[in-house]
This record gives sequence, structure tokens and C-alpha cells, in this order.
Amino acid sequence: MRTIWKVTKVFVLSLLGLVLALLGSGIAYRAYRQHEIANTTAIDGNGIDETLFAKIGGIDQWISIRGQRRDNPVLLILHGGPGFGLSPLPRTAFFDWTKDFTIVQWDQRGAAKTFGRSGPLDSIVTIERMALDGVEVAEFLRAKLRKPKIVLVGISWGSTLGVRMAKARPELFYAYVGTGQAVNQRKYRRLAYEQLLADAHTRNDRLAIQELEANGPPPYGSIAKATVHTKWANAYEPGHPPARKLISLVLFESAAGLQDLRDYRRGVVNSQNHFRDTVEATDLPAIGTDFAVPFFVFQGAMDRMTPVQPVQAYVESITAPLKRFVLIPNAGHNVMVTRSEEFLRLLMQYVRPLAIQ
Repeated sequence: MRTIWKVTKVFVLSLLGLVLALLGSGIAYRAYRQHEIANTTAIDGNGIDETLFAKIGGIDQWISIRGQRRDNPVLLILHGGPGFGLSPLPRTAFFDWTKDFTIVQWDQRGAAKTFGRSGPLDSIVTIERMALDGVEVAEFLRAKLRKPKIVLVGISWGSTLGVRMAKARPELFYAYVGTGQAVNQRKYRRLAYEQLLADAHTRNDRLAIQELEANGPPPYGSIAKATVHTKWANAYEPGHPPARKLISLVLFESAAGLQDLRDYRRGVVNSQNHFRDTVEATDLPAIGTDFAVPFFVFQGAMDRMTPVQPVQAYVESITAPLKRFVLIPNAGHNVMVTRSEEFLRLLMQYVRPLAIQ
């Protein structure tokens, strides 16, 4: 028994030592990567690199402003979700864009750092209130950065806010750009499910087929069911990083700490539950198709969250001073990130000239 105890104690102590060594190595590598990223994404005195909490809609909301030249056009990104705040992204995200635009990232009400600072969504918060928050952010940026207008980019859920903002206050914006563009949730999610299931059959992916068929078509009554669809849409999206890459990014490249990640998770759950019925009821054509602002959609051709066909039909129905629908081949719902260089090229070709006249 004494021998067994000694062997067990040596094993446990060795395992504990290994765990501590790995933890120490991980912390050291994170510090190294954070230092390296800070150096490679540094912005000098000719630009702006600022994070702050601004009073928006009566509460503190987190905003990041980064650009290499203050005279560049301002581009406000409306994140997806609801609840998928941008603050956990590493500083490298969209850094290439800061050469030609001042990039503004905003954690919406109930998301990420805004959730951590101001708490969950109040029970009476509506999508109209969220769009009003966006308008207030735009007005705040115009005043702070001394710009007559800004460029608006909305992805997925953010596109539902962006369309409302552009419709209500066109004088604030040089252009609206949608990607992963929402149209009518009840219609396009079922089509997306059919396309995704067809992809799984084409690949003969038995696990995906089993999970998708067991999950069934939308509408989904829970976050868990919606997550199954998102899981396989991401898995099949060209260029979408695998789970291990995302974990590595969060652990070593993102500046988010444990509390930030906790707030992010809680914000996603709170926002998804709060707006589940609202998302299902989204019908953007119903709010009107006449816009007084240039209207662009840059869409991934293999988007299995917001399928191409209804998005293209929606853009074709729109009347605007200028409009364009561009399909990006071999790309999906997250094309703004997975094909960042191509997306920037489109912004430079179609949008930036409107903002430097």
C-alpha cells in the first residue's frame, strides 16, 4: 500500500507540475502575442486609436475608433447576432481597413462590453430602440470626429438595424452596405436549411445529415436548435476557421479577459432569447423599398444563413440614388471576415469615392 501511495503521489505531483508548466507557457505566449500584435497594429499620432463608453440611449455603450488618418471616411460596423459584440476581436481584425477608413466597432445594447457595463436588455427594448441607438452612435461619431456623414456596414442582424437606420435618417450616411443581408427570416431560413441539408448530402456527411434532420427546419424554438444550423453553416463556409483556430484566437490573440468572455457569453444568451421572436418576424421589404441613400449589398455566394436568391430579389426591388448587388464567389455568411481583402476592395471601388467628394 505504501508503494502504491508513493507512486500515486509522484504521478499526481508530476501531473500538477505539467499542468502548471503548460499554464505558465500559455500565459507567456499570450503576453508575447499581445505585445507583437500591439506593435504591428500601432497607429501613430496622425490617426486615432481610442476605446470608450459613450452615453447612447441613456446607457453606457462601448465603442472602438481606429484609423490611420483622421481625414479618412468613417465606417461604422453593425455586428451580427443579436448579441455578437465585436470587442473580443483581436486588434488585427480589420486593421488593413484602417489605412483607408476610420473603423468604428460598437457593442450594441445587451452585447459584450456593453452588457458588462450596463447589464442585460430591459424587457421593453425593441428592435426600433436598437436602431435608434445606432442613429445616436452615428450622431456621436459625426460630432466627435467632425464628419458630415459616415458609411454604414451591417452584417446579418446588424443589417436589419442598418436598413432601418438608413431608411429613417439618410442624411447621416454616405452609403449603406449590407452583407449576410437579412430580408425575411421566415422565408429565407427555411430555404437556407434546405440548401444546407443538400450540401450535407452532397458531401455524404452522415453526422451533419443526422443532426440537421433531427433538428428539423426553422423556425427554431430555442437557441440550441438555431445553433445546430449555425454550426454546420460555419463548418461548410469556405475560409471559416475551425474550432481549434477560434479557441487559439480567443486565448492568445484577443485582448479579452475572463470577465469579458463571461460578459460576451451572457450577452449572447440574453440577446438571443430577448429577440428570438423579433428575428423570426423580420420583414424588411415591409418597411419600404425607397431609400434616399446609396444602397449596396456584398454577399457571399455560398451563404447558408441568408441565401442569395431572396437577398438579390430584395435589392432588385429597391429604389435608391445608387445601388449594387455584388456576389463574392467561394464565400459565405461571414465574408466580411473570411474574405476581408476582397470586401475592402469592393468598399474602395464602390463606397469610398462617395465619401471623399
